[in-house]
Amino acid sequence: MRAIQIENPGVEYRLVVADIPRPQPRPGEVLIKVAAAGINHADILQAQGRYPPPAGASDILGLEVSGEVAALGPDVSNVRVGDAVCALLSGGGYAEFATAPAECVLPLPKGATPIDAAALPEAFFTVWTNLFDTARLRMGETVLVHGGSSGIGTAAIQLCTARGQPVFTTAGNAEKCTACERLGAARAINHRSEDFVQVVKQLTGGRGVDVILDMVGGDYVQRNIETAAVWGRIVNIAYQSGTTTTVNFGPVLMKRLSLLATTLRSRTNGEKATIGAAVQREVWPLIEAGRIRPVIDSTFPLADVQAAHHRMKSSQHIGKILLTL
Repeated sequence: MRAIQIENPGVEYRLVVADIPRPQPRPGEVLIKVAAAGINHADILQAQGRYPPPAGASDILGLEVSGEVAALGPDVSNVRVGDAVCALLSGGGYAEFATAPAECVLPLPKGATPIDAAALPEAFFTVWTNLFDTARLRMGETVLVHGGSSGIGTAAIQLCTARGQPVFTTAGNAEKCTACERLGAARAINHRSEDFVQVVKQLTGGRGVDVILDMVGGDYVQRNIETAAVWGRIVNIAYQSGTTTTVNFGPVLMKRLSLLATTLRSRTNGEKATIGAAVQREVWPLIEAGRIRPVIDSTFPLADVQAAHHRMKSSQHIGKILLTL
């Protein structure tokens, strides 16, 4: 089968199409004939040699796919051969066939196309578990989502809006801010020309927001602390601007804040299954009702994967970038 392999891992990595053996599903696994694969920032980090896959995972890039079930390993009963599915993976998605734990395979929500569905697993598993499991977001609470035009950002904005939770967001230019507000953001803040701390304080009458979802890190850590309301929860899912910074913890104490951080890829299949069940129960009906949609920036054929990565690294995209097979 065709699959993407990494040559020269590092800053100048190259992605090339190779012919490799088709994987075989192990007990509890499903083999998926891939229609599309989502591209994530984690893929770039792995290609640069900065984010190795968990033990036992495929070293092929790709953390989410959509497609058709091609074969079942032993002890699989929740899907059948021929089912249209999407799946969260620990690796292996940039290929014609990929294996996935059966617990991490979900049926396509009605109305989602076999291609667009590849944009759903990583974003909505991440958003659900961080906002609702980790941050314990409750009805009526306010949210600030950094990187609102990203795949995770567009998912978070839509999910919060559909559930009646006011959401603010940051983005890097006017076009991205407009896109975020069209998706339901109460206010999109251009972080290049506005101070999100001041804007959020103005919008909330000085109170701040209850929950912040951040993938930036660096100096945003202190600024998030300033932006959070009393009893606020700040969840970091990445540190794209750095993992070290100087922090004044005084406001954390005085406002009784919770500073949280999570990863998804290295969790057990059982943990992912619990998240997936919640996503299918809470998010899929909203997609089927037309209240949430996968936001697709662009699609690239498998052979153009290097261009797809260039698109992501340029930070010009709004929504998900997909590879099609």
